[in-house]
Amino acid sequence: MSVKSLQIGVLNLMHDKAATQTDFRQVLQNNRYPVQLHFYYPTMHYLDRPVPAEVQRIARPLKLAEVAGLDAFIITGAPLDQLDFEQVTYLPELQELFKALKQVPQRLYLCWGAMAALYDQYQIGKEILPQKLFGVFPQKIIQPNSLLAGLPNGFWAPHARYADSNRRQIEADPQLAVKAVNQDGRLLLVQNQAGNETMLFSHLEYQAGSLVAEYQREIMAHPKRHYRLPINQAGREFAWKHTQKVFFTNWLQQVVATIKDGGLIYG
Repeated sequence: MSVKSLQIGVLNLMHDKAATQTDFRQVLQNNRYPVQLHFYYPTMHYLDRPVPAEVQRIARPLKLAEVAGLDAFIITGAPLDQLDFEQVTYLPELQELFKALKQVPQRLYLCWGAMAALYDQYQIGKEILPQKLFGVFPQKIIQPNSLLAGLPNGFWAPHARYADSNRRQIEADPQLAVKAVNQDGRLLLVQNQAGNETMLFSHLEYQAGSLVAEYQREIMAHPKRHYRLPINQAGREFAWKHTQKVFFTNWLQQVVATIKDGGLIYG
């Protein structure tokens, strides 16, 4: 039997794509399981304009045939919370991607990516929140889950979104289970019953300064609007560091466990 790296694809939809890719490289570094990351961008997003040079430098166009051969795949968040899904220019490409991902052993969807996956595959709607959920919050474990193993009730996680998937619809779907929520009952972790699709509503890939950087980016883009600073940030600039390490270590272990029957040894 041979030793090989885990092949993990990432569809990077975030505003600051370079910083996002640095974040994922950092959180998925693992001495036990070597990882090779493949970063993609949706081609339909650039049908009417050139692909920016920076995007071309750090990622490549999404190719579904290539994706289908990977060990795991991640779809990041995106600054699209307040748009209807049908308004997203590359939604048809995402829908084709979700079909291709059924062949990929493990899929992880973050924030808006989680909302899009639930909408496309389970017809779960999303709700615009009264105000942005923004800051660092304690979390409540509802059901034991291997991805949360090693974390106590009340562990910290960052949230940064204007919308949430409909929790009532999720709980009414026998294919899905809510595993953890924040202190106010907003979603943190949802998983399908097979355990190969994970919807994470927290930006656990964020680093210590990421929430403040997001705040500054928003006020620079819309200086006449009022934006709140992230809640609970003071004194907790990286309160989710332990959560981040535990979650992504557990997720890589889950990837390995899912594909181990293929006869390959990882790390």
